[in-house]
Amino acid sequence: MSTTKKLYQVYNPPAHAGFLGQGHIARPVIQLDFAESDPFILLMDDILDKKDDTPAGGPHPHAGFETVTFVIDGEIGEGSHKLGAGDFEMMTAGSGVVHTETITKKTKLRLLQLWLNLPKKERWAQPRLQRLLASHAPSRHDDGLKVSVYSGSFAGLKSSIQNHTPFILADVKLDPGKTLREKIPGHYTTFIYVLQGKVSTGDVKAIVEKDQVGWFEHSDESDSTLLLQGGNEGARFVLYAAEPQKHAIVSHGPFIADSMEEIRNLYADYREGKIQHINDVSEEQRILL
Repeated sequence: MSTTKKLYQVYNPPAHAGFLGQGHIARPVIQLDFAESDPFILLMDDILDKKDDTPAGGPHPHAGFETVTFVIDGEIGEGSHKLGAGDFEMMTAGSGVVHTETITKKTKLRLLQLWLNLPKKERWAQPRLQRLLASHAPSRHDDGLKVSVYSGSFAGLKSSIQNHTPFILADVKLDPGKTLREKIPGHYTTFIYVLQGKVSTGDVKAIVEKDQVGWFEHSDESDSTLLLQGGNEGARFVLYAAEPQKHAIVSHGPFIADSMEEIRNLYADYREGKIQHINDVSEEQRILL
């Protein structure tokens, strides 16, 4: 019989002015040392209320990790590159890509963007872009419970997204008093970020409220039980869980690597125009679900 995953830390990530200028609020969700959050490097909760048509953002490089974007509200991008509420994108930066995020019009938007570490042997994997629309995400609707799984396997659902690092991302909605009881690998690094309402964990006194992060303990068991219950007004939260990679990383600017020499080489490659744009990857590396 598996044990219930225990909540060990809860906090409110601080809000500050974002890099897109007026109307952009950013919350750095991960406030732990990487040794504790491995393989999660950072997670930003970006809330934008852009009131003019001045372009914001632009092209920038990444390498050595994967970006995982989950749109909560609004839209970002245009045409075939557009992501709307509930849509998901995983970009394997790997050996290096240039990525363009430019917002050119008035808009309201909220998205979560994660930096996920790659296994060391796959640090320089071939760049890849995967998109999963909300309407195509495997979902389960029970009485008072909705689970949509965008990556990995959870609650009897399996995403078609291909993973280098074993990784679960699920969007969960609970009616008041409704309980979610599901197995999850005990050794996975696991946390929830509450978007609406509040959630009580295995111990009913352990509460995670709106805009709070709740981290769960690791265990040596192959499976543990995640036990969560919606509060008086119900709850919506995003679940992140992944297998720790247990190797040190070097982080500098838009790059993740294993040494500063590799970081310097990446900057040199970018300056010399050797890093391709993600839109130019081969069709085999563009997976639209």
